[in-house]
Amino acid sequence: MTNNISEISQGLDWLGLELSAKQLTALDAYLVLLAKWNQTYNLTAVRDETRMVSYHLLDSLTLVPHLDGGARLLDVGSGGGMPGIPAAIARPDLQVVLLDANHKKTTFLRQAAIELKLPNVEVVTERVERYQPEQKFDRITSRAFADLAEFARLTRHLLADGGQFVAMKGVYPYEEIALLPVDIAVSEVVPVHVPGLDAERHLVRMVIQ
Repeated sequence: MTNNISEISQGLDWLGLELSAKQLTALDAYLVLLAKWNQTYNLTAVRDETRMVSYHLLDSLTLVPHLDGGARLLDVGSGGGMPGIPAAIARPDLQVVLLDANHKKTTFLRQAAIELKLPNVEVVTERVERYQPEQKFDRITSRAFADLAEFARLTRHLLADGGQFVAMKGVYPYEEIALLPVDIAVSEVVPVHVPGLDAERHLVRMVIQ
């Protein structure tokens, strides 16, 4: 068992996620790919593969328990595939679209989806405000894409009736919540702890009223 897999496995236990050995191997393979492509494509400022376990992988996986009831997930400004690829590995029943306007990043995402054998992942190179899919999404997430008001404004045309925004944030975003449009309601702000990461994290669940 590699150090990465051992650390990922411990992190999954902490998060209460039960994944198969195949899924565990896929998460490790994703990190290896991310570290390799990062040398050329500048996908993340975190260069050390071992630090990527907590900073990217486990941080992304904190989203998974909060996707209950969702069937289609949009990851806006996916970048290096966080949180969309870890979510797609953990939830093979979930249809995940990774959206990013940067061609280099979506080239990596497409290759990752192929190499990791993720048939539930679709990669789209497009600006979010121009994206017009045939089917809307019941869950839309982002990680460091924009403030909450901008995130909701740019993606509201993509949210299905009864759907939810699930934004990943650091410290409790009091100011961002205060600036939300009147028709966007925060239904829940959940503090999450990422194993190995000494930093505040929150998930903000929002709906259109």
